[in-house]
This record gives sequence, structure tokens and C-alpha cells, in this order.
Amino acid sequence: MQKIKKTYKFAIKTSLYLTILLTLLTSVFLYVTSELSWYTLLFVIPFGLLTFIIIQYRVERFIYRRVKKIYDDLTLLESTSLTKHPITTDMATLTKEIDKFAKDKKLEIETLKVREEYRKEFLGNVSHELKTPLFTVQGYLLTLIDGAIDDKRIRKRYLERANKGVERLIYIVKDLDMITKLEVGDLSLNKEHFDIVELVQSVFDLLEMKAAKKKITLTFDMLYSKPIMVNADRERIQQVLTNLIVNSIKYGSEKGTTEISIENLIKNKVIVRVTDNGEGIASEHLKRIFERFYRVDKSGSRKEGGSGLGLSIVKHIIEAHDERIYIESEVGVGSEFSFSLEKAE
Repeated sequence: MQKIKKTYKFAIKTSLYLTILLTLLTSVFLYVTSELSWYTLLFVIPFGLLTFIIIQYRVERFIYRRVKKIYDDLTLLESTSLTKHPITTDMATLTKEIDKFAKDKKLEIETLKVREEYRKEFLGNVSHELKTPLFTVQGYLLTLIDGAIDDKRIRKRYLERANKGVERLIYIVKDLDMITKLEVGDLSLNKEHFDIVELVQSVFDLLEMKAAKKKITLTFDMLYSKPIMVNADRERIQQVLTNLIVNSIKYGSEKGTTEISIENLIKNKVIVRVTDNGEGIASEHLKRIFERFYRVDKSGSRKEGGSGLGLSIVKHIIEAHDERIYIESEVGVGSEFSFSLEKAE
């Protein structure tokens, strides 16, 4: 037999107490007046039921108005949702809903705090990245305006330096524009079949001079005698490889090595690994390494140039292909960035 609902315990107990009390009082009164009869007991049951109904109805209406007001104030439920189920004197449902509401709000507040902190840091980084080249350009132009423009040798040198500052600004703005499009899904991918080995070699050729300045060797882990065909946006994957290899050169050790390996991951996937033996990245930075403008070395890394958006762009391009990018690094040993690609049929 199903147990009596907990929600009615209050009304049942209250009506029982009132019935017992009133029965005793009535019995005493009738006993004193010598009119006590067993027929009097026939009124006990209907009186108890009537008391229960009145108490239950009144308490339900009393609680209903207050519970509904709480629900409306918290916008926890639509006001009409309270009429879908009977409202009883049990407050367990309201307690659970308010507890859930409080936990959700706490999580929302914590998330907003994290986002606010990230927003402040991001705006600070954007300001710094744009301010440096802007002030540089302004300095050269003001020097020329103050009279240096009359010296042909100084004029040419300062204009060339100002132009480099403008180029850096354009580079940052283009990267910001690209990452914005990637984030909102506004940058369409032009997927095609191509040889990833050939693409890596072409990136090696483009960056050979840059690597030679630090005497860094760009190499494959083995001889790939056959093409490895993948299905992806060739231009974007070239950008991914370029950014990763440029990073390995920037932070690589003098006379070090940047090695590319291409392995079968599963039946229809390959994984491309970019490994260097540079300075490595501490574990506390790995979770944020793909954030926009995030730099491991806050002071020294800016001298290496770049927009600070390279790794963030890499991550978004790979994710736009519905693939994943991974990083493993150890300070003093080196870093390995790897990403998956779909093999061509």
C-alpha cells in the first residue's frame, strides 16, 4: 500500500490534534451536563475530515501566494507552471528549486568573474600590442616634423622604420580580423586534397633563412618517399604550419632542431607533430597557451615580434576543420605541438 504523501502530514496531524481536543472538550461538557451519548462519537470522524479539508485548503492557499511570489521574483519558473501540479504544504520542492537556483547563480557569477578578468587582461594586451608600434611611428614622424626631414639620410631611415611600425599594426589588425571571423564561424574553408609532405617542405623553404639566423635545422623525422594526401584547406594549414614552425624558431635553442613527423592516427586520420628542443613551456602556462595575446614570458618575449595571436589562430583553424590540437612541453627539454587532419579518400 502506497504511503500517505508527506505533503499532507501537516494537515493530517493538525486536524487530528484539533479533533482530539474538541472531542475531549465536548465529552467533558456533555458529561457534566449528563447528556453524554455514544452517538456523539459519530461526529468525530466527519469533524476530523472537515477539519483536515479546511486546514489543507487554507494552508495551501497561504503558502501558494508566497511560493508563487518567490518563483516570480526569482524567475525560476513561469507563473503558470505552479498551476500544473498541486501545491501542498510540503516545502521540499521549493527548497530544492531555490538550492538549484543558488548553485546556478553562484556558477554564473564565478563564470562572469573569470570572463571579466579575461576581458581586462585581453584589453590590456591589445592596448599594449597596438600602443608600442603606434608610439614608435609617432616618434619617428614627430622627429621628422621637428626638422629631421631636411636630412635626406635621416629622413629615409626614419620613414623606413615608421613603415615597419605601420606594417606591424596592419599585421596585428589582420590577425585580429581573422581570429574574429574564425570565432564566429564567418571564415569559410576551401577544402581540397593535397600532399601534406609537400606542403611542409614548402614551409621549410620559406623559413629556411629565418632558421639559419639561429642555426636551427628544419627537418623531417624520416624520409617520406610517398605523398600523404589529406583533405583540408591548404592555405589555412600552411598558416598553421608556418605559425608553429616560426614559434619553434623564435623560442628554439641556438643550433637546435625543429622536426616534423606525420603519422597515422586512426584509419582516416593523420597526426602532424612539430617538435623542437628549445626552452620549453612550464606546466602552469599550458592551459592558457592558446589564448589571444597570452605570453609565457611577459617581459622578454615581445622582443621576438609577432602579433601574439599566432597560437590562438592555429587553434581556431584546426577546430574549424573539426580537428584537435595538442601540446606537450617540458622546461629545458622542448615542446611538441601536434594536430590531426582528415586523410583523403
